[in-house]
Amino acid sequence: MKKLVTFFWFDNQAEEAVNLYVSLFEDAKILNKTYMTESVAEMSGKKAGDLSAIDFELNGQNFAALNGGSYYKLNEATSILVTCKTQEEIDKLWDALSEGGTVISCGWLTDRFGLTWQIAPESLDVMMRDPDPVKADRVSAAMLKMTGKLDLAELERAYRGE
Repeated sequence: MKKLVTFFWFDNQAEEAVNLYVSLFEDAKILNKTYMTESVAEMSGKKAGDLSAIDFELNGQNFAALNGGSYYKLNEATSILVTCKTQEEIDKLWDALSEGGTVISCGWLTDRFGLTWQIAPESLDVMMRDPDPVKADRVSAAMLKMTGKLDLAELERAYRGE
């Protein structure tokens, strides 16, 4: 097991959420499932044999999803940033993750399970860190106008000053 694992607390939707996430990434897999034992089920108000947790991997990073009940809720203070090479990749992830969720702005969304994502072109970081502050500012201004999904072509036009 890796030393750092990002852990997500769901009410009862861990399996549904993980199945969606694993379906969206080429290099993704479910590693392990853990089921409620009698003593844990008794303490949590669930049934023995119910799914407790799922360990999974997305693009080489380890995550865990817990069916922990309604005690804790995910929120926007934590998000997963996914950088994409193409607009098609942005569109695919955006469409799947935003379905039933909440569109925020500037490439951020909260999926229907409550997990927040940032879907961005990998070139955005390069453009935003350009040593020419005028170029970086044009990209920032263009991005801040985008109320949902990021438009790679529009960001590149802003970068070039078109």
